[in-house]
Amino acid sequence: MRSLALAAWLIAIAAARILSAWPQIGITYDEPAHLACGIEYLSRHTYRLEPQHPPLARAACAFGPFLAGVRPVDSASMVEDGVAEFYQDGSVRRHLLLDRAGVLPFFVLASVVVYFWALRHFSSVVAVLATAFFTLTPPILAHAGLGTTDMTLNACLGAAFVALIVWAEQPTFRHGVFLGVGAGLAALSKFTALAYFPAAAAFSLLAWLGIRFGGRQSKSPPLLIRQRTLSFALAVLVGGFVIWAGYLFSFGPVPEWNISLPAPQFFAGILQVLFHNEAGHVAWFLGSLDSQGWWYFFPVMLAVKTPLGLLVLAAAGLAVVWKHRNSVRYWLPLALIAGTLVPAMLGRIDIGTRHVLPVYLGLSILAALGFESMLRHSVARLAAIVLLVWIVVSGALHYPDSLAYFNELAPHPETITADSDLEWGQDTVLLARRLKKLGATQATCSFWNLDAEHLREWPGLNCRPLLPLQSATGWIAVSPTNWRISQYGLGYQLPGARLWFEDWKPVERLGGLLLYYQPTAPGRAPTTAGPSVPPSSLRRATL
Repeated sequence: MRSLALAAWLIAIAAARILSAWPQIGITYDEPAHLACGIEYLSRHTYRLEPQHPPLARAACAFGPFLAGVRPVDSASMVEDGVAEFYQDGSVRRHLLLDRAGVLPFFVLASVVVYFWALRHFSSVVAVLATAFFTLTPPILAHAGLGTTDMTLNACLGAAFVALIVWAEQPTFRHGVFLGVGAGLAALSKFTALAYFPAAAAFSLLAWLGIRFGGRQSKSPPLLIRQRTLSFALAVLVGGFVIWAGYLFSFGPVPEWNISLPAPQFFAGILQVLFHNEAGHVAWFLGSLDSQGWWYFFPVMLAVKTPLGLLVLAAAGLAVVWKHRNSVRYWLPLALIAGTLVPAMLGRIDIGTRHVLPVYLGLSILAALGFESMLRHSVARLAAIVLLVWIVVSGALHYPDSLAYFNELAPHPETITADSDLEWGQDTVLLARRLKKLGATQATCSFWNLDAEHLREWPGLNCRPLLPLQSATGWIAVSPTNWRISQYGLGYQLPGARLWFEDWKPVERLGGLLLYYQPTAPGRAPTTAGPSVPPSSLRRATL
């Protein structure tokens, strides 16, 4: 019970950090679309705006705003719908907080999954340590505080995987029901679960087979299969029912298939995801703009988005796994990591580490195993404590914008990537507060998801548009995403063109934004030369 109390305390501290960051994080690029689809689902009991994502996370996010009176807005696109719904009745800040409140329970669920998984297979010490590492990981804290689908996938996939482990160990009908519910909720959270979950199960089976053929198992495979057939069939039926219930027991034709099925939008969504993956998604990575992705994208991003201390401890955990390589339970965290990472590496949608968040479920347990093993040796004990402090401090320095976190390997993250790993529109509030502190009444900046009128209403940001070929003066906030992906609308239509601020040195970094200052000399037009340093009273930091 002491370990459970400690884990609950760690989860509560992390939840408090997430809650306190909500008012300081602006509306990100994907949140309006998710809100619009969730409001449609709750208000009209339909799901037609965009079926490419299942409804679970969206309905959870929209639940609070719906109770507060937000209703559908029919405009040109779901993004415009969502923005209008956030700003409905002038209560944008309230609606945003209610929207993000829908994700917090999934963060708690994911943390609980880590704790009980580690407790079941290892020890109470490992369980508490794994919970600590999970709740200290910046990408986890970042996406636990946004009204998007990624934390929901993390929680539900983790719960489904642990349910699979329990069922495999004890194939009762009750455990079959739990497995079906977990798998169904994972499928309702994000369609990537349909690839990650079977892959993680396959890697787990490979580990078991490898140990069995090493002479460590006595039961024959046919007997093991017979013992599990009926409960597995029940799990499949329950999972299908959960998915159908998630789509409000709808029945109708599936686009392009010319056949009517239960939950037609579920199958329509799968088709959209397959098409999206085939077409690819434009992304900027290591100086290259491409829509077909890079197989090494996620390994590189995990290397620079994960605290180095956590990576070192996870490496120590690998040594523990190898030491106990004849025990399947030690391989299971690696199975979930591989089951998430391998399918993602084979895909073509490389726009954020958020797509592989379930990796951190297994990584946290590996790090806990490594930390515990280091504590047993007097020489390594001090190193383990230093690594833990490093993890805590490294993440704390990036509060409240954990989304823009990069470890010490990437001092200039805008040279590596953009989008949801760095700048996702989240820093409009921080920018408005910083400009107010600087005494600036206006700045040059542009964001994809919010126009100037909305930004003035909340968070009180007075923006002039940033033009790619026309220099500006005063305070200038550059979005690495707008810069790298579209050149602020130029769209790489002029090969070799460099934007006017590219040779400037930023005055400071504000979350994922780069903040510049260019004074206006009396009687002189702005130039594209590097800006003068702002007055010392306005300076805070340089890169």
